[in-house]
Amino acid sequence: MNGCGCGDDIKFEGLSDGYRKALWAVIAINGTMFCVEMVAGFGASSQALKADALDFLGDTATYALSLFVIGQPLIWRARAALFKGLSLGAMGLWVIGSTVYSVFVLKTPTAEVMGIVGVLALTANLISVGLLLKYRDGDANVRSVWLCSRNDAIGNVAVIVAAGGVFASGTAWPDLLVAGVMASLFLNSSVQIIRQARLELQGIRS
Repeated sequence: MNGCGCGDDIKFEGLSDGYRKALWAVIAINGTMFCVEMVAGFGASSQALKADALDFLGDTATYALSLFVIGQPLIWRARAALFKGLSLGAMGLWVIGSTVYSVFVLKTPTAEVMGIVGVLALTANLISVGLLLKYRDGDANVRSVWLCSRNDAIGNVAVIVAAGGVFASGTAWPDLLVAGVMASLFLNSSVQIIRQARLELQGIRS
């Protein structure tokens, strides 16, 4: 079986030393960046940074759970993916709720902090994406890891754009807009993961 699961009908299940090492590396990267970005998000009053920090936290948990279920029967891997999809959806709803709240308690974020942390986070996520790129196809468990990594990189670019918008406009609206876009991305990925996990579970039962 090849690393990406391409070229045959059997999806890659994560059973390789290279994949396990990649997961350990991105667990460390994402756990560290969650702490850095959440502190910066509160310090800079940035909803986009907080949303991106939550994405790092979700990814840390996702990668740890993915690592734990590697080699387990398909039903457990599919259930793990289903749980991760539901958790990602819950994060998306939280970001939407906190963003709506912030609309009524507007405080202009610190654009400079947003930009610096956004670039740092993007660098961390590009490293993660590079480590996981060849494992982007596979079962629902493996697929969920890739989607979370992709979300992070997109989210970091969005935070940097938001920082520029905040700096140029002197208002919080670019930050809130980006937080809303990221919440939508969370929800979209949640639907994809849940759909694939449910198909795998249905296949087991049939």
